[in-house]
Amino acid sequence: VQLVESGGGLVQAGGSLRLSCAASETTFNFANMGWYRQVSGKERELVATKTSTGTTTYADSVKGRFTISRDGAESMVSLQMNSLEPEDTAVYYCYGYKLRWGGGEDYWGQGTQVAVSS
Repeated sequence: VQLVESGGGLVQAGGSLRLSCAASETTFNFANMGWYRQVSGKERELVATKTSTGTTTYADSVKGRFTISRDGAESMVSLQMNSLEPEDTAVYYCYGYKLRWGGGEDYWGQGTQVAVSS
């Protein structure tokens, strides 16, 4: 399984970016998919996830600004980020979770940098 992110970059505060993650197989196979982010020296943190049944989870800091979507036919999961703040600067990682017999397995993309200038 491969997850490949795209769409990161540099944007001014208040601007928008859309991150996309292309999966090597249909996203219908993933029980949960989403985005995490990490700042150097800090732990990776959840940004947003969406289960195969449609349940979404957002970090409090991004609620009302970010929107996650999944497209099984296109094997994509996306993150629309609006009203970006300098605090959103981080490496963003695509995440996927597949159920296996006796448990599950996590998958990660290579990460894409998002930088928000003040």
